Amino acid sequence: MAVKEVLAALPRAQARKFVPESIDLGDWSQLEPLFLKLEEDAAKVKGAGGLESWVLRAGELGAALYQEGSRRYICMTCQTDDKEAEAAYLQFVTEIEPKTKPHFQKLDQLYLDSPFRAKLPQRRWMVFDRDTKKDVELYREENIALQTEDEKLSQQYQKIRGAMTVHFQGAERTLEQTAKFYEETDRDVREQAWRAVTERLLQDKEAIEDLYEKQLKLRGQVARNAGFANYRDYAFRAKGRFDYTPKECEDFHQAVEELVVPVLKRLQQRRRRLLKISRLRPWDLAVDPLNRPPLRPFDDSGKLVECTHEIFRKIDPALGQDFQVLRTHNLLDLDSRKGKAPGGYQCSLEEARLPFIFMNAVGLQRDVETLLHEGGHAFHALATRNEPLLHYRHAPMEFCEVASMSMELLANPHLEAFYGNKQEADRARRKHLEGIVGLLPWIAIIDAFQHWIYTHEGHSREERRAFWLKLQDRFDPGVVDFKGFEEQQANMWHRQGHLFGSPFYYIEYGIAQLGALQVWRNAQKDTAKAVAKYRKALALGRSRPLPELFKTAGIKFDFSAKAVRPLTNAIKKALRELEDA
Repeated sequence: MAVKEVLAALPRAQARKFVPESIDLGDWSQLEPLFLKLEEDAAKVKGAGGLESWVLRAGELGAALYQEGSRRYICMTCQTDDKEAEAAYLQFVTEIEPKTKPHFQKLDQLYLDSPFRAKLPQRRWMVFDRDTKKDVELYREENIALQTEDEKLSQQYQKIRGAMTVHFQGAERTLEQTAKFYEETDRDVREQAWRAVTERLLQDKEAIEDLYEKQLKLRGQVARNAGFANYRDYAFRAKGRFDYTPKECEDFHQAVEELVVPVLKRLQQRRRRLLKISRLRPWDLAVDPLNRPPLRPFDDSGKLVECTHEIFRKIDPALGQDFQVLRTHNLLDLDSRKGKAPGGYQCSLEEARLPFIFMNAVGLQRDVETLLHEGGHAFHALATRNEPLLHYRHAPMEFCEVASMSMELLANPHLEAFYGNKQEADRARRKHLEGIVGLLPWIAIIDAFQHWIYTHEGHSREERRAFWLKLQDRFDPGVVDFKGFEEQQANMWHRQGHLFGSPFYYIEYGIAQLGALQVWRNAQKDTAKAVAKYRKALALGRSRPLPELFKTAGIKFDFSAKAVRPLTNAIKKALRELEDA
């Protein structure tokens, strides 16, 4: 069944009480009366119970609209060359979403103005209250058109990337399919594949740079309209970063440079020695360092799903039951294909209260990690399924990524499900831990890049390139030799979709990776207890502040050097044990 039909057939978690069953959510003439009715009814609210009922009705309308937007986004990214899907998505983001924003703003203000707001239970409503105040404070009507244009440009980036293919070894392949050859033991094949992918990316570098510069201008204007000196300061407020500041992010960058980069350097030097090569080149980073055949955990997405399901059941039978929900409703689109947007994501369908997983699997161990990761997000969505407040069904992103990254680590003891023997599974475990060591510096680079980008408005393309290369020097161990491929190195950031579609979103991965490593260490002592705390924290959704979510999971909200050091040591210890084995 096609994705469009799958999504259309999903049952609602609850019957609608306010939004008409037959409404066309893409027709503003049918939506506007619902907003006006909510605005009118605000004056009739009596007591705290009446205010809560009114908020829930507004949430029902919000859930219907969110699901409609998600449905159109999923269909568009699953096939970026489908003109009908593209038109439907763009119609929603240009004609519907901009018109809803002033009305949602008015509903927020009516909530804040209610004389019964103070009578709501403070602990229950504290986060909702805080976030609503923030949204009202930041709202500017003149920003609606700017944000809509930014979303359209983000969709264009997806379209550019989705159209990228190369002809390699006699076949047209997506970039993800071609990247599979980076693991081949034949060094010439690896180099040819790497060249093919990076040269194809460079073909669109000017279009991507032009697009990004348009986005930077839009975002800078959004910040100024809201009274901020720069988009960084605006983004920190807009994303609800109440519990940390840019200074803590800079401390994280420093901790990674001092504690993680030396570990990455030793791993890369070890790789060079084992491969017996004088220079480690960028196409030498994915191959097995002992030149063993590539890990091939699955041949088709059917096996990927079956084995992943087995792992979830072994971690906790309840997780296996949750994953079965996705399988039953066909909420998995996993294979890479021409026209499909790059990357992977989990998207919540708010009326069905079900998660959808999108990815580009080609048979790699990284694909296993991606499905485990997105599975963690899916479990988070299902854990909050019975939460009546729409706002609380979406946790802060810093903790959403704890849900997903923890699942990757919790799954490591069970990778024999894919490989059938401990030796191959140990290779996969080591590959994953080495990947974390490589990921943390990349997170620091992308976050530091955005700090500079958005505090240096009006910078030139040459200045941006120079700062990117400066960051490469700062966080790169200096082992990989890019000589002759300086242009590829200077444009590596073009493949990071978050820069285009989710501005200033990336430090969340670093914060969450440290949280996930703590969950992993807890599980090494008592798996059942660690998983129980993890699941308890997921069920809180957004209903508690970020540090409390971490505490409920049995971990600390801390991404300073003090937190990074013991976790880096734990990774080093685990890598030594795998090497000895």
